[in-house]
Amino acid sequence: MAWFEVHPENYFGGGANLAALEAVRADYPLSLHGVGLGLGSAAPLDAGHLARFRALIDRLAPAAVSEHLAWNRSDDECLNDLLPLPYSQAALDFMVERVGRAQDALGRRLLIENLSSYVGFRDDRIPEGEFIAELARRSGCAVLLDLNNLYVNQHNLGRDARAAIAALPREAVGEIHLAGFEEREDGLWLDTHGSPVREAVWDLLDAALARFGPLPVLLERDSNLPPLAELMSEAARAQAALDRLEPAA
Repeated sequence: MAWFEVHPENYFGGGANLAALEAVRADYPLSLHGVGLGLGSAAPLDAGHLARFRALIDRLAPAAVSEHLAWNRSDDECLNDLLPLPYSQAALDFMVERVGRAQDALGRRLLIENLSSYVGFRDDRIPEGEFIAELARRSGCAVLLDLNNLYVNQHNLGRDARAAIAALPREAVGEIHLAGFEEREDGLWLDTHGSPVREAVWDLLDAALARFGPLPVLLERDSNLPPLAELMSEAARAQAALDRLEPAA
């Protein structure tokens, strides 16, 4: 393994978890991938969460820090999920402001990950790739590009995954995620991280690397864990895709 990625919220409490993570950090680069800020929430950003996140960043000096293009809370309730926003001008303006505030509080440029979605919104007006590209341009954030999410959205919502890749500036993308999904009997696909990466998503990886060049690629698997050899085979396939890239002139 070349590097590791963890959810920072699992280490806010310190103790043995944090000690184990520091032991990993002593030998490998680390990426902190947040899931709890709810940047797109109408409620104010959680100052305590930001402070704990910042303290972890200062302590671990990670190579990358990321969050999601999502909302998760109201004034009085926090939902344990990553919920999508409409791709509207109002949502874009709101996210630009929120990402800017978070970056100021964390003292780092964030990578923002595109989300899988299972509903379209009446206010969707901006294509997915253009929305993310404009968010990066205006806020100064980078993009964590989840190719499985693009593919799931293509099936569920009729979006175009390759058009989204083509819309993103080459310099904006800083990391790629790969995962598998579940096909429900009603035809909906769910981003579960519980199955092997599909061939179409591997094809998207080749397309993305051809456009953006070599990038850190993370294989996500949260459930239905197979034997380690199967995971290592998928990791080797991702590395092979990177190795096929032409060396820079």
